[in-house]
Amino acid sequence: MQAYILRRVLWVIPLLLGVSLITFLLMHAVPGGPFSREKQLPPRVVENINAKYHLDDPIWKQYGNYVWGIVSRLDLGPSYSSTTVSVNDIIRRHLPISAQLGAMALGLAIAVGVPLGVISALRQNTLVDYSSMFVAVLGVSIPSLALGPLLVWLFGLKLDLLPVALWGGPNHWLLPTVTLAAGSTALIARLTRASLLQVVREDYIRTARAKGIAESWIIIRHAMRNALIPVVTVIGPLFANLVTGTLVVEKIFAIPGLGKFFVDSITARDYPVIMGTVLLFATVIIVANLIVDIAYVFLDPRIKYT
Repeated sequence: MQAYILRRVLWVIPLLLGVSLITFLLMHAVPGGPFSREKQLPPRVVENINAKYHLDDPIWKQYGNYVWGIVSRLDLGPSYSSTTVSVNDIIRRHLPISAQLGAMALGLAIAVGVPLGVISALRQNTLVDYSSMFVAVLGVSIPSLALGPLLVWLFGLKLDLLPVALWGGPNHWLLPTVTLAAGSTALIARLTRASLLQVVREDYIRTARAKGIAESWIIIRHAMRNALIPVVTVIGPLFANLVTGTLVVEKIFAIPGLGKFFVDSITARDYPVIMGTVLLFATVIIVANLIVDIAYVFLDPRIKYT
């Protein structure tokens, strides 16, 4: 196991280098630059700014300096849009908000989706099953771009029960969390149902029933352990997707998370912010997948890593 984890950690280095190189080249391939404006700046001013941020250096040298800054000082560079903060400052201040929102959405998705899928599987082809899957399909079908404004209108404007913007206490967390978790809840519920239906038809489940073991114990001790393997498989990438995919939800509810700065950096051609957030998101995805692979060992003792 230790050797496997070490190999996976070492693979992170070339993966992040590849992601950074592709992102860097794509940014510079787009016409324009970070200081292009509708009202053109004087050429001399542009030259001085480019010299200050070394944008007049060859592309290979810019990329080399950027990578060396990360390796030697963990410095993601300055923000071109604001001279008072660096990319490290932006991530340090706003990533915890996006991570909190993503973690709460994933927790809600698991807490609702897994029981919903289990109930549907155990009550297959009944009204309970049809109702649960209808809710799941509804959650998948309505994107957060539509669900968010609907919840704002209903619970914020119409019923005046919850605040509709900003990131304060638990009252502010509820609507964004539900909006972000809806699609993931539906996905987990459908996957849990399909996986459990397959497992309960296996021979070892029939053998356990023939021995007279209580049905609840069979489901909890034997069936759920194997049925959750596909669910765990998607939870890792799902968490990374929720943390990195809060852009729309943060815009709808005016949440000061990292997604807002990522979107703004793209429109402003703020190269260091784009690079920093892309590398951060790639790291989250890689770590989440590694945690999932390690979790397999505890769910299924037959799986061995060497």
